[in-house]
Amino acid sequence: MKLVMRILGVVLGLTIAGQASAADAKVAEALAQKSGCLACHTVANKVIGPAYRDVAAKYRGESTAEAKLIAKVKAGGKGVWGPIPMPPNSPQISDDDIKTIVQWILTL
Repeated sequence: MKLVMRILGVVLGLTIAGQASAADAKVAEALAQKSGCLACHTVANKVIGPAYRDVAAKYRGESTAEAKLIAKVKAGGKGVWGPIPMPPNSPQISDDDIKTIVQWILTL
């Protein structure tokens, strides 16, 4: 009986975590929309800037990816994804919002 209860607990925990992740993703995507990020990026396709899935794939497994991307979003950048520069997004987007968006991108 204890084993069954433990298994049910794990399944329930994973279900709740999955729902929280989906909710977090919706919040992050809404922040990206509100902040104007989706004018140049989409999840799946290159527009002006790279697709977020391509960004996630490029930095997958890199321990410094989050900090690197947060800095790039704040300061802007050019040359990594082509000749069109990304303008700086600080201070118009808060540090917390940038972190939320970057964390979401890295989950894609």
